[in-house]
Amino acid sequence: MNTTEPLILNIEAATSVCSVCLSQGGEVLSLHESTGQNEHSRVITLLIERCMADAGLKLTDLDAVAVSEGPGSYTSLRVGFSTAKGLCFALNIPLIAVSTLASLAHAAFEAVKDSSALYCAMIDARRMEVYAALFDADGNELSPPTPMIIDDSSFERYFSEGKKIVFCGNGTEKCKTVLTSDLATFSGIINNNSSYLVKGSLIAFSHKIFADTAYAVPHYLKPPNITSARQVSL
Repeated sequence: MNTTEPLILNIEAATSVCSVCLSQGGEVLSLHESTGQNEHSRVITLLIERCMADAGLKLTDLDAVAVSEGPGSYTSLRVGFSTAKGLCFALNIPLIAVSTLASLAHAAFEAVKDSSALYCAMIDARRMEVYAALFDADGNELSPPTPMIIDDSSFERYFSEGKKIVFCGNGTEKCKTVLTSDLATFSGIINNNSSYLVKGSLIAFSHKIFADTAYAVPHYLKPPNITSARQVSL
C-alpha cells in the first residue's frame, strides 16, 4: 500500500444503490454496496465498517470523505450527505462533493473508450423525466445538470451535427425506445457505484477542492416530491 497517496472513503447514495468504497490513489481497496429499496439509512454505516475492516484500517486513518452530490433521490442524498459530513466533523478531515452525473459519464467513457463521442449521464426522475448532463470525452461539461422530459427530438441538435452520444445511468432504461437515432449508443453503465467517484475525489483532494462541511448540501435540482397523506374512511 502506498502510504503517500490519500486514503479516501467514497460514498454513493444518490439513487437506489447505496455503495461505499475505500480508495488510495486511484486504487479501490474495498467496496461494499446494497441494492435494497429504501434502506440507505439502515445499511450505510455497516457498509463503511465492512470497507474499513476489509482493508485492515480505521476511520482515523482517513484523509477525506467524498460523497456523490446529486442530482438524485432527495432522501438518499440526504442520508449520504449527513453520513459524510458527520464523519468529517468527527475526524476533522475534509469533505469532497463529486458530481453524480460527471462520475457516471466518466465510467461510461472508461467502458466505451470512444474519444470522439459525447457522454450523456441520466438519472431517473420519474415518468419520462430525467436529470441529465452532457460531457465530452475529456470530462468537460457541455450542458449542466438539468431536469429533462425526453422525446425523440431531445438531442437532435447534436445528432444533426453527426455527433455520437453514449448514454449512461438508470434514466436510460426508459429512454431507449425514444432515442432511436443511429448515433445514440447505450453504454451498459446503469447503476451508480462508489468506485466511479474515485477519480473525481482524488483530483479534488490533489487540488484541495473541498466542500464546506457546515453548509454543503446536495445538488437536488428540484424540490422533493411530497404528497399529502390519503384520508381513509373508517
